[in-house]
Amino acid sequence: MNVKLALPASDARGPVAAMLAGAGIATTGYEPGSRTLRSVLPDDGLTLRAFREKDIPVQVAMGNYDLGICGDLWLSEMQVRFPLQRIVRIGGLPGPAAEVWLAAAASSGLATEEVPSGIAGARIASELPNLADLVATHLRFPGYRLLTVSGSAEAYPPDDADFALLPAPGADAGEAMGLCPLWRGFPGGPPPLPNADALATKPLGGVLAKLKGLLSPEMPAVSMPHDHHRDGMRREQRSLDVVRIAVPDGHAQRHTPACLAAAGLSFEGYDEGGFVRRPASSIAGLEVKVVRPQDMPQLVAMGVFDIGISGRDLLWEHQCRFPGSPVEMAVDLGRNRYRIGPVVDQAFPADTTAAALPLWRALGRRVRIASEFPATAERFARDLDLDHATIIPVAGASEGYVPEDADFLVEGTETGTSIRANGLKMLDPFMESTNCVIVRSEPVTTRTALLDDLVAALRASVAEAVP
Repeated sequence: MNVKLALPASDARGPVAAMLAGAGIATTGYEPGSRTLRSVLPDDGLTLRAFREKDIPVQVAMGNYDLGICGDLWLSEMQVRFPLQRIVRIGGLPGPAAEVWLAAAASSGLATEEVPSGIAGARIASELPNLADLVATHLRFPGYRLLTVSGSAEAYPPDDADFALLPAPGADAGEAMGLCPLWRGFPGGPPPLPNADALATKPLGGVLAKLKGLLSPEMPAVSMPHDHHRDGMRREQRSLDVVRIAVPDGHAQRHTPACLAAAGLSFEGYDEGGFVRRPASSIAGLEVKVVRPQDMPQLVAMGVFDIGISGRDLLWEHQCRFPGSPVEMAVDLGRNRYRIGPVVDQAFPADTTAAALPLWRALGRRVRIASEFPATAERFARDLDLDHATIIPVAGASEGYVPEDADFLVEGTETGTSIRANGLKMLDPFMESTNCVIVRSEPVTTRTALLDDLVAALRASVAEAVP
């Protein structure tokens, strides 16, 4: 009987691969830097799949995988909200510490282990919203606001959040981010997480026996901070007398400085080679911050920023999820082009969506669609009249889901390299995404003339680039 093992596809791939090799578990196809997300080890009776860590507890709890290895924080994030899931923690493995820290800006006037309580309207930025909600409730923050982001929560205090709840390897890491670490939620290495039913019915003993020598018995729980009533915490709120622009990090950063330069804009500390979180602007009344592009539509809609440079796909995903959201595209910058469409196994007997549709309808069950763009995937399925589709939201590394755990993906690709490396193919794409300028339909800034000038300059730069 085959045992299905879910492993992290993140930076933890290297340490986890080395740890498994040291325990005598082969990891062919799981080498650091590999684009391959699946492999089969017939000698050990193992099927390996690589996922983003936050997806692993979900996959194991659902019974799609028998055993998973991921950071403690993602297990806790799921169990805080869903405590009765069929998943077991059986100790800790050596590896990167999965520490969670509550931090505030260095300018807050707080000190380590001085965690304030009772702050009205406290703003908490985190990619761990369930844990953040638990902490905010414990600290009795009346009317608190959670700013759920896809990462880089350290970017938001003090101007856009009072606190950040974030993964960090230690207090020193928080201080290096310009934050004051207040409280460590829990330490711990990546635990092995068997599914409770698989533990009782499948031969997991061989794998667990090899891991036994590495296991520590400690099972860190989520502790709560000792709170202190604090009236003197220094807090910042955004000024409405400035225009705030968000520029992207990550892959989109490669194209953005050129877009800005074409419009006569440049920000000190932000270029193709790197960035500071808050680049300097020579334009009076303009503030700049570098954030993840996938968070920009939400942040512009909330009035945190007045203008942002994101992707049309990310804007579309936001609009599909929130049809009445007050955010819109002002300028299509036409760079960073990539296609979005259905992705299937290379052996799938169709090369177009039209040819695939009767095959999906003939499955006799719900069609499973995995995507980093769940609202877009749902809209796509609805437009195809796939009324009984099951949408599987994933955090990334989606290529590992097809064909075993999903019938197809709704996925974006620039070159198709990762898709081909995992034995997949894209059918006809239904969207071409480019980077674009997004704005709020009802600006919150009082500097609307400056905002209009920025949009006009970016629009003119595109017009001039057209032959």
